[in-house]
Amino acid sequence: MATNPTQIELIQPDDWHLHIRDGEVMKDVLADTARQFARAIIMPNLKPPVTTVDLANAYRARIEGQLKLLGVDTFTPLMTLYLTDNTSADEVRKAKAEGIAGFKLYPAGATTNSDAGVSDLKHCHAALEAMQAVGLPLLVHGEVTSSEIDIFDREAVFIDQVLEPLRKNFPELKLVFEHITTLQAVHYVRDAATAGKNTIGATITPQHLLMNRNAIFAGGIRPHNYCLPVLKREEHRVALLEAATSGNPRFFLGTDSAPHAKGAKEAACGCAGCYSAFNALGLYAEAFESVGKLDKLEGFASFFGPDFYSLPRNTKKVTLVKRAQNIPNELPLGDATIVPLRAGETIAWSLF
Repeated sequence: MATNPTQIELIQPDDWHLHIRDGEVMKDVLADTARQFARAIIMPNLKPPVTTVDLANAYRARIEGQLKLLGVDTFTPLMTLYLTDNTSADEVRKAKAEGIAGFKLYPAGATTNSDAGVSDLKHCHAALEAMQAVGLPLLVHGEVTSSEIDIFDREAVFIDQVLEPLRKNFPELKLVFEHITTLQAVHYVRDAATAGKNTIGATITPQHLLMNRNAIFAGGIRPHNYCLPVLKREEHRVALLEAATSGNPRFFLGTDSAPHAKGAKEAACGCAGCYSAFNALGLYAEAFESVGKLDKLEGFASFFGPDFYSLPRNTKKVTLVKRAQNIPNELPLGDATIVPLRAGETIAWSLF
């Protein structure tokens, strides 16, 4: 990566965790991502969820139709399937054969549109064995959902109660611990034994690098800073930033950008999710610059994700410039509006 204090040139990144929804709102959020990233892992938690290869292919066709309307021919959606208690080994093998990028594990009730998720991993052994056999990654939302567990502890408890037994039962299963938020998750991924194979990685979002849980309550409730897994204490944010900027290839970019209409966020029971896609690369650059590690951004953003997924690295280069950019208060979202992360603020970095 070529870098100076006011400009960064890097191989075009990919987003390894993205929500773009469906229908009328898709074109508005898809344009923001396609402007910055070459590829993105598309989350399958629609209503109804994308549980089969046929549904994923139909969803991909709708995405490609919107890209055509936008005049974009340089962006590739990487499709995933929603793991359920009933996912079959045959569906896993079909997914591998047809280029599906992975399966998403949502513990039932963990986040937006996750009610159809896995109730107990014992129901998924045949599917997990097939995934391990064909080398198809499992993408994990790593939280337990019991109301008895404090919301700030659910990721750490998930590691002990679910993740560690899962990896012992399926030691060669490729696994992405998505949107990690805690010191415990950082240490687990960093130190996990893999028998010399690249079998575990983790994505980190811009909001978890830039904010701690105080940001949800600064001067009152800040619903647009509310996401799941929820922001944690400062010690966890610092650990995430150290991991992202360490050059360790197990940690890579995944925005978890999650569009919800303004009214759905500013409600009595507001939706979880931060919309970071509008200027995600600028937000990541800000985080890396805060610790003097801009030279580590290219590996995290452009190299480690495709390496983990066994995909070729991109070759096109993009340039970020240190130029003040005002983030709009609202953006179009179908017939509604959406409030982007850092709305109304000025950020330092933007795409050239």
